[in-house]
Amino acid sequence: MTKVSFEKVNVDGFNVFYREAGPKDGSTILLLHGFPSSSHMFRDLIPLLASRFHVVAPDLPGFGQSDMPSREKFRYTFDNIATVIDRFTEVIGLKKFSIYVFDYGAPTGFRLALKHPERITAVISQNGNAYEEGLSEGWNPIQAYWKNPSDANRAALRQFLTPEATFWQYTHGVSDATAVSPDGYSLDNFYLARPGSDEVQLDLFGDYKSNVALYPKFQDYFRMHKPRMLAIWGKNDPFFLPPGAEAFRRDNPNAVVKFLDTGHFALETHADHIAEEIRNFLS
Repeated sequence: MTKVSFEKVNVDGFNVFYREAGPKDGSTILLLHGFPSSSHMFRDLIPLLASRFHVVAPDLPGFGQSDMPSREKFRYTFDNIATVIDRFTEVIGLKKFSIYVFDYGAPTGFRLALKHPERITAVISQNGNAYEEGLSEGWNPIQAYWKNPSDANRAALRQFLTPEATFWQYTHGVSDATAVSPDGYSLDNFYLARPGSDEVQLDLFGDYKSNVALYPKFQDYFRMHKPRMLAIWGKNDPFFLPPGAEAFRRDNPNAVVKFLDTGHFALETHADHIAEEIRNFLS
């Protein structure tokens, strides 16, 4: 039975929770989760990889069991989240590692790659977007807030923070909704209901435009460094479309692109399949 440890580490005064498993002298995979989840989303994947790889999955700042300081003490931007995770990798001693990026984990991980390309041994993107053609019309309300950050446009985004919206994100595009465990979306809703969490998430919706602004630099990284890359995509994702996966090959012709008949949270239904693809890819 795979042993998974659950730990917290102080990163320059910021407590980061993380899951860790596998041989510490093995090749490392850094798993970076998305909205509105936490490292809990990797609960099935970690044991499937840990027999061969050293696997580390932190909760991003403001998510899961990591610190969620007040907005007065910590500005919730993707630059700041990436800075904390970058320092996290240094504090726990990661020298070189592959990144598995999903949703918010993509702009976080790609920022690490821009800053330290020599540390990144491979990129696995599971519905982790870096191209404008990957953005669906589901982003329209958020883009409206980018263009006009009014109180009304901010309030309109609260629809994405409801329990019904979380359940929909987990089950949309899944052929059999009964195959999706309630554990994931129930825990996400618990964290979203914490006092102050709503404003944190609304801040990040607003700052997502900084990620789109960095897309050209992310693409430059893919083109210049040509990292080993696997894009494995739930093709029915309502937010990140298949053209976003296919676009990786434009800048990195060696990228491997695979599509799964599922939605945004592909690990909920295809953890075994994704683990096998990762094992084959990294071997």
